[in-house]
Amino acid sequence: MNTFELLGQGLIAALQWQNLIYALIGVTLGTAVGVLPGIGPALTVALLLPVTYKLDPAGSLIMFAGIYYGGMYGGSTTSILLNTPGESASIVTALEGNKMARKGRGGPALATAAIGSFVAGLIATLGLAFIAPFVVRFALSFGPADYFALMVLAFVTVSAAFGDSALRGLTALFIGLGLGLIGIDLQSGQTRLAFGVMDLLDGIEVTTLAVALFAIGETLKTASDREQVAAKVMAVKGSVWMTLGDWKRSWAAWLRGTAIGFPIGAMPAGGADVASFLSYSAEKSFTKHPEEFGNGAIEGVAGPEAANNASAAGTLVPLLTLGLPTTATAAIMLAGFQQFGLQPGPLLFANNAPLVWALIASLLVANFMLLVLNLPLIGLWVKLLTVPKPWLYAGILVFATLGTLGANGAMSMGIGPVRISFELVLLLLFGILGYFLRRFSYPIAPVVVGLILGPMAEQQLRRALAISQGDPAILVNSPISMVLYVVALIAVGLPLILRLRGKGKVLGQLASDED
Repeated sequence: MNTFELLGQGLIAALQWQNLIYALIGVTLGTAVGVLPGIGPALTVALLLPVTYKLDPAGSLIMFAGIYYGGMYGGSTTSILLNTPGESASIVTALEGNKMARKGRGGPALATAAIGSFVAGLIATLGLAFIAPFVVRFALSFGPADYFALMVLAFVTVSAAFGDSALRGLTALFIGLGLGLIGIDLQSGQTRLAFGVMDLLDGIEVTTLAVALFAIGETLKTASDREQVAAKVMAVKGSVWMTLGDWKRSWAAWLRGTAIGFPIGAMPAGGADVASFLSYSAEKSFTKHPEEFGNGAIEGVAGPEAANNASAAGTLVPLLTLGLPTTATAAIMLAGFQQFGLQPGPLLFANNAPLVWALIASLLVANFMLLVLNLPLIGLWVKLLTVPKPWLYAGILVFATLGTLGANGAMSMGIGPVRISFELVLLLLFGILGYFLRRFSYPIAPVVVGLILGPMAEQQLRRALAISQGDPAILVNSPISMVLYVVALIAVGLPLILRLRGKGKVLGQLASDED
């Protein structure tokens, strides 16, 4: 069966009314959290993990993917109207988009961001559909040593990609790997690091850790920030629609942004921030209006926004085909797969092909939904920016607590008649850990990835050594494992070079504009 037939079957499944509702919920939530500063798609997916514990796996994963795409869309609204990027990938959009808003052209800036996101998401999703099967065929030839090398690549990726310091990334990763050791060893049956606590025999729940680190930790960090400044929201003046001149200046930028964003998103340790900076640099090189850059050039919004959304689809290539997360949201989505007993990788396409192709096809549907939601409802999204933060984060705390109780609510601790859920104790402890990680600029995603992939890496390592009767040379005997180790080395150095090159050009151009 070829890709067109598989994608067609997936589209039929995605257009079922239940999955359409899940997709609509996902893109609506994603757009809303993308608009709100400080709340990203990773936090939202983490909050929904315990809530969707007993729901349909396909519908839940479709909703998570919709949140991911919607979050990428919604971030442009905050950047353009508030000049407050919700994440690093939206910094470039704020540079030109907010200048356009100050000149009364906030509507065309939002329009080119929305349409560019649609075009990029559509092309990149089709790219995902056609590239994924080739990656899967290659990955099916992996042995235990190759899988261990792949896990090493994943560890290097998350350590290098998240945060500005590789040392901090490695520290966060080893925290996750240590948590992954807790529980019963599946091969020997021995208890490890449980300290006599029966609730720890099954290990740490990924959902509890993800909700605590992303939701509780972020809430505590926001509450402790005494220097919060209320930013002024720019009103959308005039027409939201683009002029013919705006279309002529935007369409090529959309295509260039897509061409830059998709492969960089699929690269280990690539990411949307690298893609958006490089796209901005490319647009300044190709533009026929260099004098407008730094003063509200529409190409400076169109290209980076397209690159931003194309990289989101690119991120799903290594996640679905290899089980390799390259962003924080991808790491939480990996936890979502495991919540339903699914392991992303080549066997997922072999054993759960209908689910995978329904998920990919639903991204096409989500793109159309997002285009309809974003332009007519700009006024609604702008009003979300006025929600007081105490209300917002109090709601997050309540939702996180109820969700954790619903998924793992067994009462197992206490003195006398006073009992409390052990999962709530862990939720609080990990939430405090998340606060301190944020307080000292340590990335969060490597902790979750370490907990998820650590036991898998250990299992593959022990299988490889059992096959070789203890000879460690088996780890480097395979050409595939050698290539993966080389890619791991490149994954450390290349993003640093790209970031320095892309950001250096942008900052240099901004400095020259100021002069």
